[in-house]
Amino acid sequence: MTLQSYFDENGFRYHATRHTAAYTAQELAAVEHVPGRRVIKPVVVRADGQWVMCALPACYRVDLAELARQLPATDVHLADERELAERCGGCDAGAVPPIGRLFGMVTLMDESLTHDDSVMFQAGTHEDAVLMTLAEYRRAAQPELAHFGRPA
Repeated sequence: MTLQSYFDENGFRYHATRHTAAYTAQELAAVEHVPGRRVIKPVVVRADGQWVMCALPACYRVDLAELARQLPATDVHLADERELAERCGGCDAGAVPPIGRLFGMVTLMDESLTHDDSVMFQAGTHEDAVLMTLAEYRRAAQPELAHFGRPA
């Protein structure tokens, strides 16, 4: 299922944008003239054998030790490019939307994302993005809230 069909079939309100190629969440923030704290960066990890999509601001990084404490899990590591391609097929590498349920995994959202009314993220390609309210993103992603992000 594509992101657009998921949104449309479930009645989520969003605004699709097209931009010059952006290969990182920080680049997306720059080309869309949006603060990095409002652009969601997905980071996929494997925690005790379970896939988890972590959603955090573009200008943050995942604190793996804190994430392990919050889950709780004993073995937490970042997914490699091969694992990402297998889990998130159909998306350009580095342009996966931060909605884990599209890929059969839970979404864990860093609490630092709760400070703004709207968010933006890549929509599966390096040229497409989505802008939506934070409330609508939370309705679409159904994330669990945690504190695992740190300013980069």
